[in-house]
Amino acid sequence: MLISRATLGRTGLFLLLAATSLSACAAPPAGVPPIQPSQVLAVPANLRNFRYGEVIPVYREGLKLHGEVYNTMGLNDCPAEAWARLDAKALAKAYGAVAVRLNGPRYWVLDSIVAGGSTVTGGYADFGGIQMRRLARVDLRLRQLFTGKASYTPSGVVRTTDYTYLAGGMVYELISPKGEVWRMQSYSQTVDRSQTIADLSTLGARLGLPKGWAYRTRILDSNSVLRAEGLAWVLQDELENSYQKID
Repeated sequence: MLISRATLGRTGLFLLLAATSLSACAAPPAGVPPIQPSQVLAVPANLRNFRYGEVIPVYREGLKLHGEVYNTMGLNDCPAEAWARLDAKALAKAYGAVAVRLNGPRYWVLDSIVAGGSTVTGGYADFGGIQMRRLARVDLRLRQLFTGKASYTPSGVVRTTDYTYLAGGMVYELISPKGEVWRMQSYSQTVDRSQTIADLSTLGARLGLPKGWAYRTRILDSNSVLRAEGLAWVLQDELENSYQKID
């Protein structure tokens, strides 16, 4: 296991996709051009409330879709002006993607991350002057294609990470009707630009939870590690806050 300055947040559970039919001669080559990174931003010892952003190009493989997750960690803090200039449709056209998801800005609600495997070794790219590292792959479901909505719908994210939550810190969790516990890993300002970490203690009152679901907060009595050994199950609420399933 390697300690990485880069990791992913949510990988985005989303899609507003139109049916696409491009001839081979008209479609640009698929894929994001790699770069040698020149940006560096030291990551704090404690990541709680640390800002980052993600760009997720979505590609089609037959009847399946997957997203390549690029993340700013260790490079920059998702600078606001440059982020606001990003054009998802233009990026999708440039990279031969079905769509591009701009996932951010986001903020961690955990304390530290240990990453390994491809979560550490992914290549780098530049999106409108914001450099990022490729950290994960997310498989997308047909529901996300046809409805454009994916709140409370799990998706598998290919990554190897240990997310540590320290004793004495607050955690924010969803409980499914089956008793499954989903712990928040990051909150988002994509839908609500004014959302802050202080708002999370009363977030349950804002959420339109599906029948049988519940939201809770609690203070940890001891350190807790949320582990993904090659695959994590992640979902989002309607504000695009991201949660990982506790196995």
